[in-house]
Amino acid sequence: MSSLLRVEHVTISYNGKPVVQDVSFELKQGEILGIVGESGSGKSTIIKAVMGLLGEEGLVTKGDIWYKGENLTDMSTKELRRYLGKEIGMVFQDCKSALCPVRKIGAQIYEAVSEHEKASRHEVRNRAGEIMKKIGLNDADRVLDSYPFELSGGMNQRVGICTAMIMRPKLLLADEPTSALDVTVQKQVVEELLFMREEYNTAMILVTHNIGVVRMMADRVLVLQNGHVREYGETENVLENPQDSYTKKLMESVLRLKKSGM
Repeated sequence: MSSLLRVEHVTISYNGKPVVQDVSFELKQGEILGIVGESGSGKSTIIKAVMGLLGEEGLVTKGDIWYKGENLTDMSTKELRRYLGKEIGMVFQDCKSALCPVRKIGAQIYEAVSEHEKASRHEVRNRAGEIMKKIGLNDADRVLDSYPFELSGGMNQRVGICTAMIMRPKLLLADEPTSALDVTVQKQVVEELLFMREEYNTAMILVTHNIGVVRMMADRVLVLQNGHVREYGETENVLENPQDSYTKKLMESVLRLKKSGM
């Protein structure tokens, strides 16, 4: 099977200073890649580069990002927008902050869909309602008629997943999707993301510091430290038999936290 996404020797710089250097990996349809590392290691920067969301100061200064055989790094903002939302979706760390606080959920989801296809509000509402029911939001009508501040953190996170998945993208980028949630809701969100992979054969990149989530979800894992790849391979091999000294320390810290009851 050919790669859906291929990142080749990518270096990303802000104001001319490299923050991610010589990163390479690939992702096939239906696969999940976990990217782990300390805060500031460059995890989120990589998926922002895929989405073209590095801002004015950020730039891919070396390497290429290939999606379905097309080089995203060569595309203009207008060309890239053809893919964002429709082919490539994103779930943010705090979906509530990514939503407009003065517009109802239903209106915002409709706007996201209408950017890429012609559909009636009724059709989009029905589609959103079907996804919401699949991911545990049984009162879809109330959610769609609500403002973000009227919903809990867990519900807003599910709204974010619904918005990202309503176009059935081939690739989903999830930036710390469970870190703002309590343990019970974290488990539910993980199960919902796995359900989406099973339902739509969606490939995912999961950025997280939670090794447990990576162990549960990811087929492969990439370990970053200070913008450099320290280890990359199948999840079980990397987590159970780490070869790099940094990965070993990372796993030892997880074991210490477990033993301390944290």
